[in-house]
Formats: sequence, structure tokens, C-alpha cells
Amino acid sequence: MKKQGIETIALHGGYQAKNGEPRQLPIYQSTTYKYDTSADMGKLFDLESDGYMYSRLANPTCDLVAKKIAAMEGGTAAMLTSSGQAANFFSVFNIAGCGDHIVSSATIYGGTFNLFSVTMARMGIEFTFVDPDCSDEELEAAFRPNTKAVFGETIANPALTVFDIERFAKAAHAHGVPLIVDNTFATPVGCRPFEWGADIVTHSTTKYMEGHASTIGGCIVDSGSFDWTKYPEKYPGLCTPDESYHGVTYTERFGLGGAFITKCVAQLMRDFGSTPSPQSAYLLHIGLESLPVRWERHCSNAQKMAEFLENHEKVTWVNFPGLPSNKYYDLAQKYLPKGSCGVISFGVKGGRAAAEAFMAHLTLASIETHVADSHTCCLHPASSTHRQMTDAQLESAGVPADLIRLSVGLENIDDLIADVENALAQI
Repeated sequence: MKKQGIETIALHGGYQAKNGEPRQLPIYQSTTYKYDTSADMGKLFDLESDGYMYSRLANPTCDLVAKKIAAMEGGTAAMLTSSGQAANFFSVFNIAGCGDHIVSSATIYGGTFNLFSVTMARMGIEFTFVDPDCSDEELEAAFRPNTKAVFGETIANPALTVFDIERFAKAAHAHGVPLIVDNTFATPVGCRPFEWGADIVTHSTTKYMEGHASTIGGCIVDSGSFDWTKYPEKYPGLCTPDESYHGVTYTERFGLGGAFITKCVAQLMRDFGSTPSPQSAYLLHIGLESLPVRWERHCSNAQKMAEFLENHEKVTWVNFPGLPSNKYYDLAQKYLPKGSCGVISFGVKGGRAAAEAFMAHLTLASIETHVADSHTCCLHPASSTHRQMTDAQLESAGVPADLIRLSVGLENIDDLIADVENALAQI
């Protein structure tokens, strides 16, 4: 059978109903699972058999949705988490601990940056943040003997930089470490990072994957391609016995295709409990079925909106990778040939006051902190999320006072442009 398209996988991946079974994915709304004997349950605790014992670790509904996402990304194993933040934390903490070091792109989501630079730093993990456009020499200088991974975002939120996956994968592999890529803004429909050398992919499924602002979630997918056994001294958690599970060695028991995710579930989900609910997983499953269709519309609408904004006399600048004038246009054509997501940032003449006037006159676009939703969302950081900062501080942080972030939804594009045009007219 030939390789299936992403549209087919989005509908049929993960759960396939057998004869007489529900056509739709069942919601296993249960905390626990009954067994006939203690010996049967004991095999689960020893990781000697498949099954479920407690939904903090794993749940059938969640696992089937994770299986669908793994198929969409072209990975070998996946797990859902309660949020994208949890997914990014687990993806790093699964292979790094106190005294270790990570190389990360500097232009990543602010919440992830804070997670790395503040919270995980308190855990003894040091991060070096590099400009994604840095020279080869600068990238090489960022690595250390105790570096355990490289991290980046396919399309950075909100900077909209396009990460050169192939280049960073080559550098990571030259130093014997995996590349972790947050693929939230691109989704597996827009980009499949494994095909460009990435080893682990994460998602905030809250965004385009679920698509309707109804539930928060995250996901980690393993490519199964990184050979942890070549570096047993660097990754002892995967390559040496885990005494908390009766001495199981994950790479020996589960192979390269399953070791990373199994350890992540068995250790981190067990101890941190960042568990998604089966109801949330079901809503994600419903969203995934229409993701390829929605993605096409998001990208098409955003492209037309960006072109409109770029030619408007009251707009001073537009940042959107799909525009030929954008510095990341060529990388976007390489990694994102189906479109470069639905998020645009732009500035208006008149600075903060003009931006606030623009926001006040929107009628169709919603003022929200959310992005990547079926509804169009708009945010002026200087008067909301970053309101405690001065204009000078905003400029130095790369969030100037005139910046407006527009997440273009699925509405009729003529209606959206009319709404934005009317708001611009009030400046």
C-alpha cells in the first residue's frame, strides 16, 4: 500500500473501529482499570506487558490520539501532555538534569524562554540562547561537552522567524545530541521536521491542532531515529538500568523507536502528573480530522491579509514569512511550501496610540491572547501582555509599541480585510 497523504492520516490515523465497534473514538472516562489477578497488574508495573493501570500515566483515548499525531508527523511513538509547556519541559528534562547544558534558539515563545532560563535553570540545567541567524562559528561555539540537546521552533511565536531545521540538525548531530523542534505553528500539515533531520517534535495542541479554543494540551513525538546507544555515558537514563522500574533499560526493552517516550511516560508523567483528560484528547481528535483543510484556509487568508497590509499607507511594516520581502521567505519556501501559518505581526503609523485606536475599532476580530484559532484573534502587546514595559523596553525586547499581532482565522477573507481596513481608517 502506498504512503497515505496527511489528509487521510488526519481522519484515519490512530483509531480504527473493528466490526461492530463505535465509528467514533471512545472516551475512556476512567481513572483505573480492573484486572483478574495481582500478577496481571504486576506485569504492567514491571513494564513487561501492554495495558493500563492508572490514567495519570496513560489512558486509551489519549494514547490513540497520540498515535494519530505520531503518524501525521512520521514518528514512531508519541504521548499527550496537559499543555504545550509540559511537552517542552518533558522533552528536555527526559534527557537532561542538573549540571547539563542545552543550546536553544533565542527566538522562541516567551513562556518557553522563561521555562528554560528561569525555572529549569533553578533545576541546574543551563541554556545558551543563540540567534537562529547566527554564523556557523557562533553556533559551534555554543556547544559544550555537557550539551544534551538543541531546541528550536519551526515558526517562532511571536517573532515568526523560520528555523533552519536542516542546519541545526547537522550541528546537533555533529556533537552527538538530538534536535528538538516545537512544530506548533507549522503543524505536521505545514512541515514535518523529521524529514529535515529533527529527532523529537513537540506541540502545543491548543493551537491549530485542536483549532477551536476549547481545550489546552500538548504532545511529544519521537522520530525513533536518534541512536541513544552510541552515547550511553551522555544518556544514562535511557541506556542504563532504571532502578525505579526494577532495572529496566529502556533502549534494550523498547528499542530506539520506543525508548524515549516510554521513559517519559514511566518516569516523568508518573512523577509530575501533567496528564491530559480523555475528554480533552477527544476534542483534540475531532480538531485533527479537519486540520489539513483548516490549515489551507488559514494560510490562504493570512497571505491575502499580509499582502493587503503591506500595501496600506498606514502600515509601517509587516512581518510574515509568506511575503517575498520577508527575510525568511526563502526558508519558508523550503520548509513550509504549503503556507507559512496564519499569524502576522505588523506596525502602524502613530505608535502606541495609533495601535490602541486600531484595536478599539475592530468588530470582527476578537481581542485575545490566543493565536492559531478558527476565529481571528488580535493582540496589541504594549497595552496588554507587555503593558508594564516602557516604549524603550519594548523596542529592546523586539516587541515595539506599534506592534499588532493578528492571528487570521477561517472567516471570509473579504470580511476580515474590511474589518481591518475600517479599523485602520480610524487612526
